[in-house]
Amino acid sequence: MEFKWSDGGKDDFPDLQIKVRDEIVTFGVPDEIVVDENGVVGGGIHLKPEEVNELVAKRDDVVFFDGRNAFEAKIGKFRDAIVPQTETTRDFIAELESGKYDHIKDKPIVTYCTGGIRCEVLSLIMKNRGFKEIYQIEGGIVRYGEKYRDRGLWEGSLYVFDARLNVEFSPSASVIGECDYCNSPTNHFYNCELSDCRKRFLLCDSCFEQHPIPRCPSHATSLAN
Repeated sequence: MEFKWSDGGKDDFPDLQIKVRDEIVTFGVPDEIVVDENGVVGGGIHLKPEEVNELVAKRDDVVFFDGRNAFEAKIGKFRDAIVPQTETTRDFIAELESGKYDHIKDKPIVTYCTGGIRCEVLSLIMKNRGFKEIYQIEGGIVRYGEKYRDRGLWEGSLYVFDARLNVEFSPSASVIGECDYCNSPTNHFYNCELSDCRKRFLLCDSCFEQHPIPRCPSHATSLAN
């Protein structure tokens, strides 16, 4: 196991849960996944962060392919990356089989995700669907950010699934997210306070001051009440 350290306290990481799952991340194709003592069999070529930059320097047709849920890329992604329109990991299968990415099947593709785990499977299912030259970043965005901070090919903040919701790799991190109400720059996610929604959306500090009990844009009418 590759351990990753991150600053935070008990309020950021309140729970430890251990669960048994057919898939560590649920793409919905467990029959395609074979695991041995070295991990997932048949996935992409692992690249260290410096090897990612070397590949981009040598090849002018490298494509970065985001392996996360689409909303995560709103605050941070690799430069010029393709961001599939996915709300959950299960959506990747339909996206890959839709034909909309067939034009990159012969290009070198670098898949990426937060810690590299999701890409262990994503790279495999992409290869199974005709994508020929697939790479993945060893240790994911986290390892790349630790290596290059904000001096590399990554732009913005990293979304994380704990109480912090995002982390930056340096104080000079760019802000690429936009408030879902006024389009001002922001990287602050909030959960819609309605229990039957809980959708995560971006809200700038100014709009938060006006609406300290935030609701997503779908419930904008309710915000005014």
